[in-house]
Amino acid sequence: MMEFKAKHAMGPKVTGTALVAHDGFSARYDLNRLQGVFSRPAHKLVGLSYVDRILVLDTAKGGVATAWMLHEMKSRNMAPLAIVFNTVNTILAQGAALADITMLAGFDEDITAKIPHGSKIEIDPETFTIRVLGEGDLISQEKEPALEAPTSVVHVKPRG
Repeated sequence: MMEFKAKHAMGPKVTGTALVAHDGFSARYDLNRLQGVFSRPAHKLVGLSYVDRILVLDTAKGGVATAWMLHEMKSRNMAPLAIVFNTVNTILAQGAALADITMLAGFDEDITAKIPHGSKIEIDPETFTIRVLGEGDLISQEKEPALEAPTSVVHVKPRG
């Protein structure tokens, strides 16, 4: 069994399936929060559902909007089970705390290169550990079609 230690941890102990990518995370720009999938076309997890999954990603992106969106997602049962980062910012850490989403961050090695995508993992914030319980791709390789970004029409009234 592989086990890794984090420098930072919070939340309850959880076990679930890992979505792993050496990519960043912004709840505002990377997700379709109504459908529960990664929706930014350039994201490595585009088309995959993040709901009740453990996200293992490189870094947190964004600020206050991402933080409060985690809380909103949790209130609708459309949130990830946990988030694991190589690096995290304080705003996202506060958002995870507000939403009561388990989070680990800060490893001595690139955690996205160590945890197999689709594996079953356990996160124990009390001991600052993440354990790989079962390897293998527990997630279907078939992705849903990428969602088109919503478009907005803005009408601008000319001056004068």
